[in-house]
Amino acid sequence: MSTAVKTKNKIDMINGPLVGGIIRFSLPIMATGILQHLYNAADIMVVGKFAGDVAQGAVSATGALISVITNACIGLSVGANVVVARMLGAKNKNGVHRAVHTAIALSIICGVIATLVGFFSAEYFLNITDCPPEMIELSALYIKLFILGAPVSMLYNFGAAILRAIGDTKRPLIFLATSGLVNVGLNLVFVICFEMSVAGVALATVISQVLSAGLITVVLIREKSDIRLRITGIGVYKKELVNIVKVGVPSSIQSVLFSVSNVIIQSSYNSFGEIAVSGVGVGSNIECFGYFAMNAVYQAALTFVSQNYGAGNYSRLNKIMVRCIAIVSVIGLVFGGLTIIFGRQLAGLYTNSTDVIDYAMERVMVISSTHFFCGIMEVVSAMLRGIDRSMFPLIVSIIGACGFRIVWIVTIFKWYRSLNTLYISYPITWVLTTVIMFVGYVYYYRKMMVKQTKVCAEK
Repeated sequence: MSTAVKTKNKIDMINGPLVGGIIRFSLPIMATGILQHLYNAADIMVVGKFAGDVAQGAVSATGALISVITNACIGLSVGANVVVARMLGAKNKNGVHRAVHTAIALSIICGVIATLVGFFSAEYFLNITDCPPEMIELSALYIKLFILGAPVSMLYNFGAAILRAIGDTKRPLIFLATSGLVNVGLNLVFVICFEMSVAGVALATVISQVLSAGLITVVLIREKSDIRLRITGIGVYKKELVNIVKVGVPSSIQSVLFSVSNVIIQSSYNSFGEIAVSGVGVGSNIECFGYFAMNAVYQAALTFVSQNYGAGNYSRLNKIMVRCIAIVSVIGLVFGGLTIIFGRQLAGLYTNSTDVIDYAMERVMVISSTHFFCGIMEVVSAMLRGIDRSMFPLIVSIIGACGFRIVWIVTIFKWYRSLNTLYISYPITWVLTTVIMFVGYVYYYRKMMVKQTKVCAEK
């Protein structure tokens, strides 16, 4: 790869204007996240249009459960991104090399574990969430086939995290766009031509994931910068593993906690019947486009903060936070507004059922109008992880995401049993969690600055 291309793909995060760099970093990730979400959305659209509401509900009912398994591993990729970015900021070439190869080894290990857990626990997970009986067989089949792609999915996510550490967010987008087109094409072929229903959309997703993982692996092998991957060098380096785990495990647990709370809420959704389950799944898929757009700013905050923290450039951190919060708020409000305005038309892409669309819009009206709070929460969480304080957002999430939502279900929802009662718990959780995390960030930032001042005085 030429030097020109390499320079073009990189972003200087330590010097220069922030807003332009953050937007340039975020836009490809935004498109990548939306395309990645289209994997599952395309599955639901195709089965809803060509295989019926039961098949669509079966796929929708797996969303929260699959998130628990995959988010546990994807959260670790945050650790890879942070550690590689810090090593780059500190100009530690050997540290970058060891972190990259440890991250790839970890992705393979996590992928295999996720496959085993998902494959052998599918029916159990579905039963404890009270999945409608008529959907369990199809839902279990979808999970078992989908989870076979976990190793290559993890490889792609860790590879993309490594590229993001140098500011390269464009190539992962290109690879995912390519595999996404393959996914949609195979969905239509397997479901319409071969009448494979749920099995067809699951297999299409796995095949497309293999393609995206293969492309990103080739790029890392051919890379000329410090993040170059050497197959013979793949292994676990103890120091880098500890650092990745130190950041990644709390992030992973936090992601799992949010997913677990969603699984608990999913079991409450399931009690309203198969049409409601389908509607909730459609509404959730629609609003997730906004979430992934906002998550791109989270990734930007995480990487920018990590590089500046590694370089000891602490005075730049608050500027990053303020700009990221402003950008993510605008994105959340714009996507939320568009989702509400065009919600019925979007829902119509998933299903022909008016009842399902009505249920979808009931969710969209609450979640999309307040979704920007989730984006702000993510940015503040990224700030804490970037300054090596990953445990704090984890503890806050245990209390705010999992604990509060469980208490809400056994109290408020029990007294006022409706879908809207469940939906309201989301924005309340986001606001509470954000406030606590922000207070924690201010405390740790001041403590960090005092320490830096003392070190400078001693010199």
